[in-house]
This record gives sequence, C-alpha cells and structure tokens, in this order.
Amino acid sequence: MDLPVPGTVALVALGCAKNTVDAEVLLADIDATPGLTVIDDPAAADCVIVNTCAFVEDAKRASVEAILAAAALRTGSSRRFALVVTGCMAQRCAGELASALPEVDAVVGFENYAGLPAKIGALLAVARSDRADAAATAADVAVGAPTVPFRPEWRRKRLTPRHSAYLRVAEGCNNNCSFCVIPSFRGAFRSKPFDALMEEVRVLVEAGVVEFNLIGEDTNQYGMDFGLADRRRLEDVIRAIASYPQVVFIRLLYTYPTVWGWSDALIDTLAETSKVACYIDMPLQHISQDILSAMNRPPAAYTRKLLAKLRARLPGVTLRSTFISGFPGETDAHHRELVRFVKEQRFSRCGVFIYSTEEGTPAAVLPGAVDPAVATARRDELVALQQDIQAEAAEAAVGSVLDVLVDRIQGGGSVGRSAADAPDIDGVVHVLQPAAPGTVVRVKVVGCNGFDLIGDANPEVVAAADLSARLERKTVRSRVGTADGS
Repeated sequence: MDLPVPGTVALVALGCAKNTVDAEVLLADIDATPGLTVIDDPAAADCVIVNTCAFVEDAKRASVEAILAAAALRTGSSRRFALVVTGCMAQRCAGELASALPEVDAVVGFENYAGLPAKIGALLAVARSDRADAAATAADVAVGAPTVPFRPEWRRKRLTPRHSAYLRVAEGCNNNCSFCVIPSFRGAFRSKPFDALMEEVRVLVEAGVVEFNLIGEDTNQYGMDFGLADRRRLEDVIRAIASYPQVVFIRLLYTYPTVWGWSDALIDTLAETSKVACYIDMPLQHISQDILSAMNRPPAAYTRKLLAKLRARLPGVTLRSTFISGFPGETDAHHRELVRFVKEQRFSRCGVFIYSTEEGTPAAVLPGAVDPAVATARRDELVALQQDIQAEAAEAAVGSVLDVLVDRIQGGGSVGRSAADAPDIDGVVHVLQPAAPGTVVRVKVVGCNGFDLIGDANPEVVAAADLSARLERKTVRSRVGTADGS
C-alpha cells in the first residue's frame, strides 16, 4: 500500500460535544498514519479540516465562515494546500457545499471518516493548481449513510484537557421533534456496545481522565435498543464509571424527558453515586402544552412530575435545561407560562434560543410565524430572568465549601469547575491559589463575580468553614429534635 505524502494537518473545531469526539478520533487516525502529522496552527498546515455544525441557521453560517477563512490561507501561496470539510454540515449539505464552495477539495461524511487519512494523502500528492482539468478540481464528495456503526473511540487525540473527557454512549435519535433536523444527518438511535464503552472508559481513566461528561442525543435511553438479550442500561454505565476511585465528576448531558428513559433504577443509581453523579442536562424546549404538542415533545404534566421526582430523590442535583422562544404559534400567553415555569423551577443552569426554521422539518410549514423582534424580546426576557436566578445562587453559595477540579493556572491562582459546572457551557471557580490542572482542591467560596465563584483553598480557611458548617447542621438537627419532642 502506498503511504500518504508527508504533510501536516490542522483541524478547526465547531459544534457540539459529539463533534468533539468525532474530531478527536479522526485526528488520532491521522496522527497514527505514517507521513501525516497533526499540528495546532491551521495557517501552518498543508491540510485544514473544518469540522462543521448544521444544527441551526446560525451554526451553518458560522461553518461557512470558517470554511472561507480556511480557504483564505491558500490565497497568494504557491505551496500545496488541501481543504477538507467534515461534520454535520458535510453530512447534511454535501452537494451544496461542493457546488457553492469551489475552494473545498473534499467533503467527507461520518461513514467515511476511517478513510480520511488516505484521502488527505491523495489530495496532498497532487497540488490543486496542478490538477489537469475541471473535473479533477471539483470537490471529492464521500458522505454515505447517516446511521453508521460505532468505530472504536478509545484512541483519541484529545481536544479537551487531559483530565476531562466526553464519553459518547449513544448516537442518533428516534424522537422526531418537529423542529429538529438531527435525525436526518446523525441517523437512528443506537447505543454503543457496553463492552466497547467500558474499554473506552478504562483507557481514558488510565490516560488521566477524572471527569466524564456522558453524551448522546438521548443519553438516558442508553441500552434500550439492546432488547432482552442485553439488559445493561445507563445505570450500569454510571456504576462502572463511579467504581474507579480516580473519578470525581460524572455528568449526564442531552437527556430526554420520557417515561421510559427515567426508570427508578436509573434514579436510584444517581442517588447512590451522588458524590460523583450529580448533574443532569435535560433540554425541555417549552412548557406550554400547545407548543409541546406542536413540537411533538412529551407532555407538560409528565415533565413537571419528573422534575419534582428528580428533585425529591436527588437533593442538591444540578438541573440544566434549554428552551426555544418564538416557535410557530407561540402566543404571549404561551410565553408568560414559560416565564412562570422558569421562575418556579429556578434551574441551576439554563439556555434560551430563538427558533430557527429548518428546511424539511414539520415545523417549517406550521402557521403562526412569530415576528423575529418579538421572538428576540421573549428570549431576552428569559435570559435576563435566568441570569438573576444564577446570580442569586452564586451569592447564596458564598461561605459554602466545595470541591473544584482545576482546569488551568491563571495569574497567581487557578481556574476550575465544581460539580455544577459542565465544561464550555457553564461557569467557573476562580481559586485564589495556584493548583495543578487535573487536581481537585477543596475551597471555601469567599465571593462571586456574576455567575462565577471565587474560592480560597487555604487549608485553615477551609477547615474553619467545614467546622462551621458541621456545627450549623448539628444545631439545626437539635432544633428539629426539640420541635418534634414538643
């Protein structure tokens, strides 16, 4: 087999955590290929991969801008250069990209990621300016089916810090929300085989990972497609990860509010492993039953019952959600209902997005389009409300003691995250003292800056705060006992 022409490859990463895992795996494939070397600087690379996102219109726009920025690196240069587009936009819009962006040399979909190193080698073997005819200069499109089997994902060239990793437990989606295009390019729901997942966890722990952020389109439905032949479910995954003494945080991202997805066994496991598994991200999108029906989402009544059950069974759990403003048919009354709901629930974390019309979805042809200015105003009101809630929570945390996983040293101190802070999307804790990335430090919260906390890791300060907290709990128990006795 001919070896690829020697060259350097850089990747521009866009999109969600699933794209991050895809990128880490394909970069590891490239780096393991003789002759190809992964570097960080696109401006110095012989080949640039733009790993795109296509979830909503803004994401597509950002992806196109990134492709054009990468193409501009070729301008005025006589050196060989290859531009490859991967990710969800490549899967969803391959033909459009190839025809509209002649700067692109190859468009590669999920099914063909394993062949990417060879494709890059072939592109670098012939400088684009030397290709013989128009047919040769047309983009090479290799997309394939959206529903593809899992490749081994334990070998990665990590884009996340050494101590933190995204763990993809499932891919694809069968829920058919009326506004969502993800099933069209990520395929049908499928769980990663349990044994392969456990091998991935083992390798990552041995590589220094102490924080696992579990991802999928419907993370909590892991294993439900296995059937009776394999009864292992997400609770088994969580227990297996929590059994490693090195692991300090486990978070569930992208869960879905279905009856069958939140079994008592899963909730019991979260309660039993609450020291590490104490964060649930559950995009709810809305709470008005009219809007939820139009979205083809689970009923509002069940959502309310589920949230109450989770809060009762998992005291102190961090609940994160996201909502959509301006969905077709949303009235002011629907919006006011959502505002009341957010006020009542006081989510630990919350994001709000303006509805984006996506071609080919049922929602795209619904009547009752909301004026963009109205949708923006509704989004802004919800964002302001949630900012107040999170600011109040940050102020209330002052004086408490918590564990912080350090991400980096900054200035004379360090920056990390608590169990309540998922990477990239939540806040941070500024620790007054420097600490090595990947270590866990116990701090007393001595202040806040917006949503971010400020922590003092001085052992004497922390010990005094811990003692004060124990005495306060003892006093409360004593008062409760006295009241019960009376």
